[in-house]
Amino acid sequence: MPPRDLDRIFDELVSGRITSRRDFLQRLGAAGLLVTGGSTFLAACGGIEGEGQNTDPAATPEAVDHAEVDFDQLNFANWPLYIDKKVLRDFEKEYGAKVKYTEEINDNEEFFGKIRQPLSDGRDIGRDIVVFTDPVAARMVRLGFVQALDKKNIPNAENLVDTLRSPQWDPERSYSMPWQSGMTIIGYNKSKVGREITSWNDLFDPEFKGRVSLFSDAREVVNLMLFREGKSPADATIDDILAAIEMADEENRKGQIRRFTGNDYTGDLTKGNLWICQAYSGDLIQLQADNPDIAYVIPEEGATIWTDNMQVPSTSENQYAAETMINYVYDPEVAATIAAWVNYVSPVKGAREEMLESDPELAENELIFPPDAVLEKLEQYVEVDEDEERQMNEAMQAVVGA
Repeated sequence: MPPRDLDRIFDELVSGRITSRRDFLQRLGAAGLLVTGGSTFLAACGGIEGEGQNTDPAATPEAVDHAEVDFDQLNFANWPLYIDKKVLRDFEKEYGAKVKYTEEINDNEEFFGKIRQPLSDGRDIGRDIVVFTDPVAARMVRLGFVQALDKKNIPNAENLVDTLRSPQWDPERSYSMPWQSGMTIIGYNKSKVGREITSWNDLFDPEFKGRVSLFSDAREVVNLMLFREGKSPADATIDDILAAIEMADEENRKGQIRRFTGNDYTGDLTKGNLWICQAYSGDLIQLQADNPDIAYVIPEEGATIWTDNMQVPSTSENQYAAETMINYVYDPEVAATIAAWVNYVSPVKGAREEMLESDPELAENELIFPPDAVLEKLEQYVEVDEDEERQMNEAMQAVVGA
């Protein structure tokens, strides 16, 4: 049973919009959901009771109080190529603890699907910090899968840049702190495409047929297609969203798209299997260092800006250790070290000033510290409610699975 469909139905059950068992079963039947993956329907339903309901008052933002305790290990799940390992070694040296750092998140939905059932059941997932992009981070909060942060243990939170302080889904940053922000733009191999790239439309040049990749994430594809049509994601209706996915489907059926990817497109781009693709800004800076043929462009129509967020899962009992790490990476000097290595947009005030001293050229890179002219071209993901999200994800899954 696809996790995203379960999320929607479970959300409706928890919120009270599903009022009876029969209504619940009717929703499942109407959605055409089948039990898959070796799990059973009853096992899946076993995680419903209490989901999204935080019954521990000490875990609420007002009452949270995580005492300073000794810790010997921290389990941190993140995306690939997303930290300078020196930061981990320095943290271990300073606090005398081992960091088990796993680069296991390749796709938001895929990883969420992996941890969703254990969290529903209240079972430890073996991770003290997980990193999700805004829409899924918001879902983690909504479902009660994360703990409130004890800001007393994160005094460096005051260094958070103003533009990221109050997202709609976590207005006080009670349940999340940004890890990095970034842009979804175009990456390409200059030696393969043989001409200047300026627009999202370039991905659909027949000359590049079979050498193009798009992300599998619905929001990424929708934003791309909306930009291509000269539309703003902020104004998009569900009809616009579904039409955008239909356009992606048409290109896929023509053979234009080699494959839909998570974070695993970089190898194909470097090897020349991909000539042009939807790409993450920080990846491209890193790839350029090893391959001078790799180039990027912030398309003339606009591009997406997003934020990945650190969260403490509801089952973690290592809260102080997690908060200590969050505080550590919000030190401007540490943040500058991370930004210099990952090449994404730092959420920490003072990081650019630190980098100006250590690497002035990198501190001027528009993909790490975007100037106003670039920021004006950037937009957030489309905004959707739960029902629209279901429609969007189902439509995109039909394309990716086609």
